Amino acid sequence: MGVSGSGKSTIGKQLARRMGGVFADADSFHPPANIEKMKAGHPLTDADRWPWLDAMAAQIGQWLADGQPAVLACSALKRMYRDRLVDGRPQVAFLYLSGSEAVIATRLANRKGHFMPPSLLRSQFETLEPPGDGERVVTVDIRHPPRRIIDIAARRLGVPGQPSAVQPPSG
Repeated sequence: MGVSGSGKSTIGKQLARRMGGVFADADSFHPPANIEKMKAGHPLTDADRWPWLDAMAAQIGQWLADGQPAVLACSALKRMYRDRLVDGRPQVAFLYLSGSEAVIATRLANRKGHFMPPSLLRSQFETLEPPGDGERVVTVDIRHPPRRIIDIAARRLGVPGQPSAVQPPSG
């Protein structure tokens, strides 16, 4: 979890590979209207997000029912969004990729081919409710290199396996 540009997909893919699981990006769960709204530079409302969150919660439930290890890269900016995704399932945990707005703005300025414009970063930070008490969350500072982030996350989340080489992000 984290704001756009925090590294959710890059780290999530590698963490899923390390745990022998599947990876999914929350962007693929958005209805087309949400994508168009963000492309136009408009932040999503809670009403826009509920069907998106419900679709992801259903997928999480399916992975759990199948015994399939999985990593879902999702902003999950508010506690109520995270609660909706967890849906009373204690085995669901979050990795919060935490970074300053300045660091992430630099990353977004250099990112190519993503529908979310850097102009929406401020609204993401305004929406962000950092994880708190009672949430199963591991927080890692994004200033670490990807390999270190994955090692820290895997250790704190109890993911088995040895550290492995991190592949560079695609695209």
